[in-house]
Amino acid sequence: MAILNGHYILVEDESPSFEVDITDQPVERDIDLSDHVQRKARTLSISGIIVGDNADSTRAMIVKAQDRGEVVRFSGRTMFTGLLSGFSPKHDHTIKDGFAFSLTMKEVRIAVSSYVGKLPTPVKVQVAKAANAGVKQPQSKKSSTTKASSGNSSDSSNSKKPTKVTSKPKVTKSKHKKGTPWEMEM
Repeated sequence: MAILNGHYILVEDESPSFEVDITDQPVERDIDLSDHVQRKARTLSISGIIVGDNADSTRAMIVKAQDRGEVVRFSGRTMFTGLLSGFSPKHDHTIKDGFAFSLTMKEVRIAVSSYVGKLPTPVKVQVAKAANAGVKQPQSKKSSTTKASSGNSSDSSNSKKPTKVTSKPKVTKSKHKKGTPWEMEM
């Protein structure tokens, strides 16, 4: 008896596969040089029988897990966790209340985002972007060259408006104790 995601199945054969990729470089004489070994994903092939009143629900669970790409745990003579990459049920006259099957599982490594969704409020305040970038110097336009090139002699249209100086927002340092996750040095 073996268990596949909490469902009992009768497994006749388990065949784990441990493969590697070996990179070969050709040389002028003798055999090629092998300079790199990289492990491939492990696979597990299972064949057996699913019988009983729950055979149909077990089959539906396997198909659903394979279609949705759910990670499945298998516990038999071999312990394995991975995705179902192939499932072939065989319905014939020899099994009355179920079916024979062959199943292939593949080891996977799933990437997760390092983005932290919500920070605590004290940390949000400290990492917020600056509201004011400071006072910028106005760029001076060369009025003599622009007047000569455009032929405009009115000075009222080219007059500059004085820039408005705004005060910087007050930023207070965190009042959390040192060593807490929210304490940050400014």
